[in-house]
Amino acid sequence: MDPAEVRSRVLDGHSRLRDLLSGLSDEAARRPSALPGWSRAHVLSHIEGVCLALARQARYAFRGEMVEPYDGGRPARDAAIEAGASRTAAELRRAVEDALGEAGAAWTAAGPQDWARPVRYRDGDLVAVLLSWWRELEIHTADADLGYRSDGWTRELCGHALDFLAPRTPQGVRLELVATDGPEARSYGTGEPYVVRGALADLTAWMAGRAPTGPLDGGGTPLPGLGPWP
Repeated sequence: MDPAEVRSRVLDGHSRLRDLLSGLSDEAARRPSALPGWSRAHVLSHIEGVCLALARQARYAFRGEMVEPYDGGRPARDAAIEAGASRTAAELRRAVEDALGEAGAAWTAAGPQDWARPVRYRDGDLVAVLLSWWRELEIHTADADLGYRSDGWTRELCGHALDFLAPRTPQGVRLELVATDGPEARSYGTGEPYVVRGALADLTAWMAGRAPTGPLDGGGTPLPGLGPWP
C-alpha cells in the first residue's frame, strides 16, 4: 500500500479508538482484556507508550537523527505499562487521547520525501515504523475488548500482518493459509505441508497469537505451535 493510504487508515484507527474510549469507566478499565494476563488498563497503557515511542521515531527522523524507541529499553517500557495501568479511566483516556494527538501530528507532517528516512527502530525506515504502528494500533485496539474485534480488521491489514508474522511459521513446516471468505492464500516456510482454512481475519488473529472469532480448520489435526513474535 502507498504510505499515504496507510497513514489514512492509521488516522481512522485513531478516531475509532477515541470513540471506543468515550464511555470507559473505572470498573471497565480494571476488567480483563482479550490479551491473557493483561487488564484493559494494561493494554491502554501499552497503546499510549508504543504510540509515543513510534511517533518519536518520526520526529527525530525529520531532523535527520535516530533515537531508541524507549529510553531505558524494554525494562523501562514494561515498567511504564505497569505503572500506567494503575491510573483511573479518566486519566487513561486523556493519556491515550494525548498520545494519539501527538502521533497524528507527527504522521501528518510526513511527506513523500520522508518515508525512506532511516530510524533506529528495527534499523529500518520511517515507512516501516508507520506500518508497525498500524499493526500495533489495530491489534491492541482489538485486545482492549471495548467493542472492536479482530473480525473488523481490513483485508489490507490482514495481508500485511500475515506477511509480517510469517517468521512465526514452525521449523520444518510449509504453512498453507487459505481464506474461506475470499481469494487470499499464503504459503510460508518449507517442509511438511500443513493447511489451515478459515476467514482471513481469523487466520491473522491466530498468527498474531490471538483467539480467532470464528473456527479454523486444520484438517482434523491440532494447529501447530507458532514461533516467537518477529
